[in-house]
Amino acid sequence: MIIPEALPAPNGTDPERAVLEGFLEQYRAIAVRKAAGLDEAAARRRLVDSPTTVAGLIKHLRWVEEAWFVEVLQGRPRPQWRDVDPDWQFRLEDDDQLGNLIAEFQQACQRSRLIAAEHDLDDTGSHPRLGVVSLRWIYAHMIEEIARHAGQLDILREQLDGVVGFD
Repeated sequence: MIIPEALPAPNGTDPERAVLEGFLEQYRAIAVRKAAGLDEAAARRRLVDSPTTVAGLIKHLRWVEEAWFVEVLQGRPRPQWRDVDPDWQFRLEDDDQLGNLIAEFQQACQRSRLIAAEHDLDDTGSHPRLGVVSLRWIYAHMIEEIARHAGQLDILREQLDGVVGFD
């Protein structure tokens, strides 16, 4: 696991792709930074009525990367569990350790970067519910998805040990 430095927002006049990639990278880094440093008990602790935990959110984000870049954009087969038991990606197994989950998320992000680098923003993939989506749309969705979960991680982290702040 590598804890990334805080990343600034992209420049307001950067080209579209640089802006999309910049915000996505910023929120990927924030998610990792919000989770890093917790002990295993804290990372697994439920603080809300749902089964949401810091470790579970990081596990989910790893599979979000896989879903959008590998399955949708690259067209690889969708695992059956996504339709049979979609909550699996949030559930923690006994051997799920936060450090490993963060490392797996970071590896998935690197794979996503490599896949995206092979495509133009207008290139498309097919999603089973949404139909055809462009890489541009995937970037926008991933920013929204990771930013939303980074906010949840922020709240959980504050409840767990008082650590606060945007990043």
